[in-house]
Amino acid sequence: MQLQQLTWLCAGHVIPACRTEADFACALRLPEAPSLILLFGDINTLPELLQRANAAGKLLLVHLDLLEGVGRDKAGIAFLAKLGVKGLITTKPQLGKLARQEGMRVIQRMFLVDSESLRTGIRILKGFRPDAIEALPASTPASVLAELKEATDVPIMAGGLVRSADDVRQAVANGACAVSVSLRQLWNI
Repeated sequence: MQLQQLTWLCAGHVIPACRTEADFACALRLPEAPSLILLFGDINTLPELLQRANAAGKLLLVHLDLLEGVGRDKAGIAFLAKLGVKGLITTKPQLGKLARQEGMRVIQRMFLVDSESLRTGIRILKGFRPDAIEALPASTPASVLAELKEATDVPIMAGGLVRSADDVRQAVANGACAVSVSLRQLWNI
């Protein structure tokens, strides 16, 4: 069921996460990737990257915490919306709420390093329902993803420290419906 909820995000289980211009150019050519995660760029390069993604029919998910030159506030989110950004990834739920108000898709990134971070994440998500959660690291145990899924009913993807096809398969086996991957050689799994 969760994979169907994320068809806007990926056709299989892998979502290309682009760290460089070369990664971005490669990901634009992937027919099985309806969306791309942008992990680089700034206010000057973003318009052209958006234009290229739109021309390729890709939803560009901008990782706000890594984008340079845009304020992490209401005005910054409004600027991105006017620029044409349709999807955002952030660790900050207040920015996710603002992005949702601007009509963007939102992925809430959560670092699940211990039981307290899981409880905090669940508490945050009680007041804000993103389109998806990205749980980090991708090796998060199945029991933790199950608890998160049960408490929030939000599709969960995994990411971080993915270095092999086995890492992708394990994340999916643990309950993630998709995995963000920055290594190009894993994008066709």
